[in-house]
Amino acid sequence: SRGLRDVYKRQIHHLMSIIDQLLYIPTQPLLFNTGLFLFLFLAFIAGYTLLSSRRTTALRLLYVTAFSYYFYYKNAGGWFLLLALITLVNFFAALQMQKAGDDNRLRKRWLMGALVFMLGQLAFFKYTNFALGTLASFGLFSPDVKLDLPMLIGISFFTFQSMSYIIDVYRRQMEPTRSITDFAFFVSFFPTLLAGPILRARTFLPQLRKPVVVTHEMMGVGTWFIIMGLFKKCIISDYISTNFVSRIFDNPALYSGLENLLGVYGYALQLYCDFSGYSDMAIGIALWMGFHIPANFRAPYKSDSITDFWRRWHISLSTWLRDYLYISLGGNRCSRWRMYFNQFMTMLLGGLWHGASWNFVIWGSVHGVALCAHKAWQKVLGHDKSYHPTGVRRILAIVLTFHLVCFSWLFFAGSSFEASAAMLTQIFTNFQPQLITQFVSGYPEVTALMLGGFVLHFLPSRWSEQAEKLMGRAPSILMALMLVVMIIWVIQVKGSEIQPFIYFKF
Repeated sequence: SRGLRDVYKRQIHHLMSIIDQLLYIPTQPLLFNTGLFLFLFLAFIAGYTLLSSRRTTALRLLYVTAFSYYFYYKNAGGWFLLLALITLVNFFAALQMQKAGDDNRLRKRWLMGALVFMLGQLAFFKYTNFALGTLASFGLFSPDVKLDLPMLIGISFFTFQSMSYIIDVYRRQMEPTRSITDFAFFVSFFPTLLAGPILRARTFLPQLRKPVVVTHEMMGVGTWFIIMGLFKKCIISDYISTNFVSRIFDNPALYSGLENLLGVYGYALQLYCDFSGYSDMAIGIALWMGFHIPANFRAPYKSDSITDFWRRWHISLSTWLRDYLYISLGGNRCSRWRMYFNQFMTMLLGGLWHGASWNFVIWGSVHGVALCAHKAWQKVLGHDKSYHPTGVRRILAIVLTFHLVCFSWLFFAGSSFEASAAMLTQIFTNFQPQLITQFVSGYPEVTALMLGGFVLHFLPSRWSEQAEKLMGRAPSILMALMLVVMIIWVIQVKGSEIQPFIYFKF
């Protein structure tokens, strides 16, 4: 009958809609803070649990790797093949280095070949148009020539992660794995694939073949990290960005100096909550799967120096730059001026790692100069690297460091030099502090979230550690209830469009 045919048509249409959602949609990436990811992850974790015995280890590794590749396909389309190519190049280059034995010249050739490929593909996708634009500005190239290159999500993260493996094998700090499955698992591990933390093969690969052990405490701590990640990203970062920070950065001249300064403070909080929120969720998801990955943030705005800041901010990148770039340049095993040069170049290249823009060159240079200045000042005062001021001097040092970092965020935010200059001009020439009451009354939710975010950030670290321990001992029903409440809260406050994580563009 016609009615029955209509029912079938609706069911088929509904089924096709579901299938379409499972395919790559450029405008709808698969993010941790989406309902589709929650649905797919619940199905994934059910299958993962069934494969958690020792007898199914190989199948479990293939299962997770396949899901990771699907996860990247949903975010990058057919470019997931590049991820496979990077995996194969590094896997076979490492094996060839092992076969070379004590022939260091041959080992170095394999290392250089892998690094040239890794850095070549990264430079091609991220920096080709930047280089063409720079040449055009000097009249050496036509300004109309640009390549239509995709901005591959996560490319900087999995490139650096793969590079750490090949360099560690070359330095004989680890033996290469002979399992392509294990290495593909490591490179593509979906919780960290798009925005870190950047894993080290020598600490992560040994976990793969161990029996899956997810204790009640690990479930609780993982749940705590996921809840905090959702809170930071969806409640604080997204809300203050949409309702205040973006407005200031888009048109700074329309707002007073006070509002511009609060906008800079808001961006500092937004960026931290966005990125550390992703890292928290990655750590929590990994714990649910029985894996331990390192922390990526330790309350960075509590830093009492720019050196201390880089011990607390994006720790997996800062330690990567130290171990594989700064030390390779000579580190501090050289003259003082060469050490300063190594430090500056490390931060300059670290800035370029974030993106192909003069903004990031300036951002990296600001941090490079500040780190060199801090090292020189420590030497003048006779302080060693473990020194931290106390009392009032510590408070002043934290305030000074925070504002130096905020100044650098003006360039990191990607606004034009004119916009950054306009913000600074408004702050120093048109401050109007009397507008604070109007701001609070006009932006009550933003004010509450910014105050709450910074208060939580500056609470003693032991409070957070105690909360993790309490969650690790909480009943399972309480864990589930708290997670459901957070998801409902996120649904209530989120906008009509999903806000991607800021670090996805790096």
